[in-house]
Amino acid sequence: MQAVTLPPIGTDTAWRNAARALLAARTPPEDVLWHFGEAAPQLFDAAPLAPADAPPIKVPASFVALADTVVWHSDPERFARLYALLWRLPHTPGLMTDRGDPALARLRALEKNVQRCKHKMKAFVRFRDIGPPDAPRRRFAAWFEPTHHTVEPTAPFFARRFADMDWMIATPDITARFENGTLSFASGLPRPDLPEDATEELWGTYFCNIFNPARVKISAMTSEMPRKYWKNLPEAKHIPGLLAGAEARVREMQDKGPSLPPARAAKILQQLHAPALAQTLDDLRARAEAENRTPLPNRGRIVLGEGPANARLMIVGEQPGDIEDQQGRPFVGPAGQLFDRIAQEAGLDRATAYVTNAVKRFGFTERGKRRIHQAPERSDIEHTRWWIDSEIRIVQPALILAMGATAARMLTGNGTGILARRSRIEDTPAGPVFLTVHPSYLLRLPDPAQAQDETARFREDLAAVRALMAA
Repeated sequence: MQAVTLPPIGTDTAWRNAARALLAARTPPEDVLWHFGEAAPQLFDAAPLAPADAPPIKVPASFVALADTVVWHSDPERFARLYALLWRLPHTPGLMTDRGDPALARLRALEKNVQRCKHKMKAFVRFRDIGPPDAPRRRFAAWFEPTHHTVEPTAPFFARRFADMDWMIATPDITARFENGTLSFASGLPRPDLPEDATEELWGTYFCNIFNPARVKISAMTSEMPRKYWKNLPEAKHIPGLLAGAEARVREMQDKGPSLPPARAAKILQQLHAPALAQTLDDLRARAEAENRTPLPNRGRIVLGEGPANARLMIVGEQPGDIEDQQGRPFVGPAGQLFDRIAQEAGLDRATAYVTNAVKRFGFTERGKRRIHQAPERSDIEHTRWWIDSEIRIVQPALILAMGATAARMLTGNGTGILARRSRIEDTPAGPVFLTVHPSYLLRLPDPAQAQDETARFREDLAAVRALMAA
């Protein structure tokens, strides 16, 4: 039995030399005991290794890269696993590309863990200034607790990034030092008592200000910033408070919402775009046909509204769906069919209204042969405003029925709180706008009783619009 002890510093080179010597001596994997950072038991101190200058052995470059990474893992079996795979390489052509090999798959998993640990070290090492301000080179120090033995392979990154200063990264196992342009390694140290850095308060203020409460996902955040690192991060002390107040901050952001530009700004924009505004619906259709000749990625064609050019009622939905995009007509898909049925029950004749959408193109992501609907983003709403403004200016409706958040945002400047604002008329630069939900909202309700109640309220809204138009 052959025992091999590898040092904590220079582990990659030591493993390569030992593996080369073992192969030269034709020592099978089952006859080798690997140790790390400690002396091998004397029971197995027989049979010294062959000299380190044993003849080179040709192996795939992919194995060399794999071994140079896996040796830094904390798994005590990593060296034995690597040597067992190396032993098989000469007799198993294509082994490094065999995704079904369990031994290789296990080593690839270890490799991924080490790469992730190196990434976390680059992200979460926080230096503190420990040198006098008048020193020729500034001095910094940091304490870090990596999951694996990644200080030595990651330290060159910090040497390149912070080449103009002296620094030390202390960990429980290895300490990396960079002084006067020279990188060195020594044994680990107890956690040093580092002084607070004056810039940490500024960094904490910046961190709090870039924190977006509307995008908080605890599981995703702790996956990218595991809690084990929090105690060494100066910004982590702000996280509990930010999480606790996230919901209130989101409500505050929603309540503020986007607002319409002042009337003077709207007039200026109208003057700027006046030469480009279409004069008739036929002009709009001609321009839409011209733009549809150039397809956009993940966007359908421009689907304009339909109905009388002098309609007193304009009905505005959110955006075309897959069926609307295929047929080139608004409100012909499932939501449109539901709208037609409820409108008929409410006595509202769709044929007398001009029906259109706030956003003119179908937004989607492709999954195989299917096109999955994507809600329009704010940029989609702003970029398509020219079309709806032209339709309103040409048709000049007496009342606009806005269905859904996108239509509300386009016409009123605020797309939040639709359920609370529904059944109301709001004055806008485009004229009076009656707000209600979109028919697709009714289709998505899982509770039959709630769907029935919401359908009845939607029918009442359409009946109220009919009554307003009759008056």
